[in-house]
Amino acid sequence: MNSAEEFDRAAGTVHRLAVLLAAGVPPSSAWGYLDAEPGSPAAAAAEFIAGGVPVAEAVAAAAARAQAKQREAWQCLALAWAIATVSGAPLAPSLQRMASALRDLGQTSREIGVALAGPAATRRLVLWLPALGILFGIGLGFDPLRVLLGTPPGWVCGGAGIGLLLLARGWTARLVAAAQPSGTVPGMDLDLLAIALSGGASIDRACEILREHAGTEAGTTAERVLRLAVRAGVPAADLLRAEADQARREHLAGAQIRVARLGVTLLLPLGICVLPAFLALGVAPLLLSVLTQTMGTF
Repeated sequence: MNSAEEFDRAAGTVHRLAVLLAAGVPPSSAWGYLDAEPGSPAAAAAEFIAGGVPVAEAVAAAAARAQAKQREAWQCLALAWAIATVSGAPLAPSLQRMASALRDLGQTSREIGVALAGPAATRRLVLWLPALGILFGIGLGFDPLRVLLGTPPGWVCGGAGIGLLLLARGWTARLVAAAQPSGTVPGMDLDLLAIALSGGASIDRACEILREHAGTEAGTTAERVLRLAVRAGVPAADLLRAEADQARREHLAGAQIRVARLGVTLLLPLGICVLPAFLALGVAPLLLSVLTQTMGTF
């Protein structure tokens, strides 16, 4: 299951919890109504809660045991629940906001995955070019494999070609990895700070709660928004949520730009490594095989 599906599943769970809490179901009881899939983080959290573990700690423990693709979303939920509990923020609206943010992240991950599909397919295809060259030579009735495996010139070509292919594989893998979005959830610190403020905490107390539970300080963007709220006398939480939304939009735009550049940068290992490897493994053995059959062995 990919990251987009995991974000969507987590968003669905969080939304159901928000509905249950809004209907008056106690937080510790709401998890028991989820009927979560066995082995899922939601089922693990419900099991911990049934054993008497506080909800925020149970969700955090379930997130720690989750797979890498699941962990990110559930850690966000654990932090949001803990901060809402400490600050006294209404849980149902906080969870509805969290569900919306997780759905946005799932959509972002899905769009990035679609954009990466083309460059990733190109990467896989070009790495097969040398093998196709060898098969082409065999199809013509020659024996490039005998040249590669049984003659000194073939050994040189094979070593050079394999080395270039390994270099191309590592190079293209790094390029694709660099185009992937970072593991952090954009704007989450702003959302968490907004939750703390929604409970009626002062700005200083909200920043302290964020530092204690999320292990992070209010960033430059949060400080700018808080100063604006103080000067204008407006609720800071709404401004922080708007900035969080903007951060996610910028995150998506930046990822799309990186993916667009990837289609061009993949040409570098293609020209520098893959095409020479194709010549070394596919063309040169074919020519040597032709010479062998027409002029004798080496």
